[in-house]
Amino acid sequence: MTGSPVVVVGAGPVGLAAAAEVVERGLPALVLERGPHAGAAVAQWGHVRLFSRWGELVAPPARRLLETHGWQHPDETTYPTGREWVQQYLRPLADALGERVRFGAEVTGVARRGRDRVVDAGRESEPLTVHVHTSDGTPERITARAVIDASGTWGSPNPLGGDGLPALGEAAATDRITYLMPDLGDDAVATRYAGRHVVVAGSGHSALTALVGLAELAARHPSTRITWLLRREAVGSAFGGGEADQLPARGALGMRARAAVEAGRIEVVRGFRTEAVEHDATGALTLRSSTGQVVEAVDEVVVATGFRPDLSWLSELRLALDATLQAPVALAPLIDPNVHSCGTVYPHGAKELAHPEPNVFLAGMKSYGRAPTFLALTGYEQVRSIAAALAGDRESAERVELVLPETGVCSGAGLSELDTAVADADADAGCCGAPAEPQTVSLSAPAAR
Repeated sequence: MTGSPVVVVGAGPVGLAAAAEVVERGLPALVLERGPHAGAAVAQWGHVRLFSRWGELVAPPARRLLETHGWQHPDETTYPTGREWVQQYLRPLADALGERVRFGAEVTGVARRGRDRVVDAGRESEPLTVHVHTSDGTPERITARAVIDASGTWGSPNPLGGDGLPALGEAAATDRITYLMPDLGDDAVATRYAGRHVVVAGSGHSALTALVGLAELAARHPSTRITWLLRREAVGSAFGGGEADQLPARGALGMRARAAVEAGRIEVVRGFRTEAVEHDATGALTLRSSTGQVVEAVDEVVVATGFRPDLSWLSELRLALDATLQAPVALAPLIDPNVHSCGTVYPHGAKELAHPEPNVFLAGMKSYGRAPTFLALTGYEQVRSIAAALAGDRESAERVELVLPETGVCSGAGLSELDTAVADADADAGCCGAPAEPQTVSLSAPAAR
């Protein structure tokens, strides 16, 4: 395996950071991305502004590599959109990595060479094989010394159905349902929602982003009606930390959503777990809950209920995953959203991310399984530790230090220049008497494999 590369699946922020860490350690690396360019998944929500400033969005080894190619860091105090993050950082980073990054390469399976998951003998001495389909449909096999799966969860959104499976009739209504945050700055997209009854399902910051954008659209088109479906019985912490949020832009978004609800521009339906989606006589949708609640005359549905990992192509590997979260078993207790907020997640690295299958790691959003509280700085620290472990630097791999911001739900992203202006004002005023640091970004849209 000496000449085989460390294969990284996914050319998103964490995947490219992993490659930069591995290269800096002097190991061969190969990044496989099914999209046409770096950050292909991030580009799909490129209109959304991030919670964090540029100063917190660049992984240290990536910056060192980029600067050798003459790259200049954007203004560290500003908040980029997803599109700017791709154009000004992720694509240049992929260019700097050069032939180590391949696009149009979809990973369809990973296995131990000559061994299915049942066979014990030789697992530690045989390399991994990564099965790939190229953009022209050609199958390929790549031998790897290790695999870092940073493919994220973007390609596997959770359904509208309240039991984790699609609601009855959900598949037949896909022309009225979107699982992405609509770009209401695009006239064609705005026309789809203006003057319609729009339902938003979900309680994270992606849902808040959609709600605030739709409320602004309704201000221009008063006949627009917005209904917010919550599975929980009370709004509770859905608005995040507000002024107490250590990510000011995130807090500003929550406060704007709260104001829209309190002003009556958004109708909130609580305790609604969708069981069925039906078409009425006019072609509009009717949503029914498992307890008999009904929301009628629905024109469009925005489903922002989170994402889940696609584990199907890892079926021949011996993974130790938590039965509830589908995260590594050693990591799951540290990130359980029933217990922890993003700010109480303990530092973790290669040790917690390891599996019974040697040299296989899930990193980034995918490592969190179904937990919704992943932060980018967490991913950067994960892959730093993993790269150190693969290089044999045990001391560095085990020295994991990470401070995360308290308060609020950590999924989702910021909304607009207005949010960041409010956030900067709060920060300058010493929001809640404490500096707003460290600033981190949450990845609601991890890279696709």
